[in-house]
Amino acid sequence: MLRTSLIDRRDTHRLIPAQFADDGDSVLTRLTDDDQLLHGIFELDNATNDRLAAESGLLPGIDARELVFGIPAYRIINAAFCHPRPGGSRFTSSERGAWYAAYELESSQAEVAYHKRIWLEETGWDEEEVCEYIDYLADFHAEFHDIRGSKPHTTCLAPESYVASQALAAELLEAGSAGIVYPCVRHKGGTCLVCFRPVLVTNVRRGHLFTFTFPPKEGAPKIRRG
Repeated sequence: MLRTSLIDRRDTHRLIPAQFADDGDSVLTRLTDDDQLLHGIFELDNATNDRLAAESGLLPGIDARELVFGIPAYRIINAAFCHPRPGGSRFTSSERGAWYAAYELESSQAEVAYHKRIWLEETGWDEEEVCEYIDYLADFHAEFHDIRGSKPHTTCLAPESYVASQALAAELLEAGSAGIVYPCVRHKGGTCLVCFRPVLVTNVRRGHLFTFTFPPKEGAPKIRRG
């Protein structure tokens, strides 16, 4: 049986693209300077917005009763669960997201850099790319399933395959798990967690802004604060 650990961790790090921050300018504002047209675009976007659909009880992957309301950054918390990545992520499916975070800022930066680089390569992008991310800090105090040092679960840490990890996560989610603590795959020695329950993501607040500059071809991005 997979063991659990009481996780009492402050100031975990989750980097979110600046345009998705609570007060960030939507990327839709780049489409037009016409206020009336922009209003129509926002209405169309809202009609297909997964977070708004979930908060209205219309998204099958998560029950609206699981989401949080009336607390700081509740939209940021809910969005993590309502906007799963197509094809899913390491411990989440394409139907339901989760709150991924890292104990160390460097681990969170490494994860973001890896996935952004993959996206650039898949889209054939061959120019310098500059991206801004806001570090959202959060605290956790709950029993999490713990695969650190668990040899039977090493396949869940495969660098390029999520088959085993998604299967484990589906089983634990169904059993009522709070989430999973695991070694960071992209930053040696780092620790990450995935929280399955919105209510357990507490004391969420904004940290620093970081700018990632990706070179045109292969290579690690330059990262600067501010």
